[in-house]
Amino acid sequence: MFVAIANTSRDYAWGSRTAISELLGTTPSGAPEAELWLGAHDGAPSRIVEPSVVGGAANLLEWIASDPVASLGARRRLPFLLKVLAAAGPLSLQAHPTAEQAREGFARENALGIPLDAPHRNYRDEYSKPEIIVAVSEKFEALCGFRPSAEAAEVLTALGLAGLVTRLDDLPELFAWLVRGGTEVDSLVTQLAAHVATQGGDGEPLLHGGSSVARDAVDTVQRLVAAYPGDPGIVCALLLNRVTLSRGDALYLPAGNIHAYLEGVGIEVMTASDNVLRGGLTGKHVDVHELLRVVDFTSGPAPRLTAERPSPRVQFYRPPVDDFALARITNDAEISLTGPAIGLCVSGSLHLSGAKSSVTISRGESVFITPDEESVSTSGHGEIYFATTP
Repeated sequence: MFVAIANTSRDYAWGSRTAISELLGTTPSGAPEAELWLGAHDGAPSRIVEPSVVGGAANLLEWIASDPVASLGARRRLPFLLKVLAAAGPLSLQAHPTAEQAREGFARENALGIPLDAPHRNYRDEYSKPEIIVAVSEKFEALCGFRPSAEAAEVLTALGLAGLVTRLDDLPELFAWLVRGGTEVDSLVTQLAAHVATQGGDGEPLLHGGSSVARDAVDTVQRLVAAYPGDPGIVCALLLNRVTLSRGDALYLPAGNIHAYLEGVGIEVMTASDNVLRGGLTGKHVDVHELLRVVDFTSGPAPRLTAERPSPRVQFYRPPVDDFALARITNDAEISLTGPAIGLCVSGSLHLSGAKSSVTISRGESVFITPDEESVSTSGHGEIYFATTP
């Protein structure tokens, strides 16, 4: 069964006011439109466009609860959440827990009687939250994972913080010291902001004569100082890989990866969870102790994810997880399904056919696909993303 679904964009302050509407051909609300959620997460379950076709259920979460066999087959929970993300400015530094950490943290906070909607709650469910992001805009900027130590030393030196280089030998301690803040850290942030304020003025290139890595770091700091003046996360950002994705490029962010998106539009797929441990660049709750329990301090290159190309018009993004994969299809193609799926058309119009039924979907429209369709064939001229199980 193909079931038309829809949702309302979430108006987080960092969101673009136009990018999601421009991508999907919808009318802007006038407010920031940061994320469009497509799935059954109880924080914003997708609406059923025609409730009568699923027995009157108003949204996807309600339908799954009332008829899990018809909607999910052998499953009892939709394991993934599909998002359109449009960042006009930097998001918070954040990391997500492993499944074990999420179960333990959720049970612990329940035992403490912390309400699920409390601002200081860390664990809102018992699931991990690995995720992938695929660039839809021509350029997507992000911070993700700790840089190799030699590169971090180069950046710190180039930006006037050479005194921190020796502390890279104990990265967890350095990161913890920065996140906790205090007088010394505040002074470093002020020093760094003053240093980069002189870069790139009057048409001059950033950090004239410096490496591309150092120049990108200057740009990162300038962005963050403008968005979050005085925040210790500005210095923390220098320890992270700065990544520029071109359209179709992807990142895989496993549990523990510290990251922050800076700017751009992307399709994001993740395990259906809302567990976020923040580390700065935010006015929201930062639990330093819990964050440090979750963060993976392994350093190395950015965690890029290369798409498979099983056919010329299909790209498949398959991270090493059990809950989700993402396919990007143009025009005429076919993919097999191992479970439920959600399709989002971002251009043109395509006819979708499965084992049981068919539907035509146009730009800006989305559908939930039940597992009994077994596969989806597309025909027409357009582009569609499918979130599904591996």
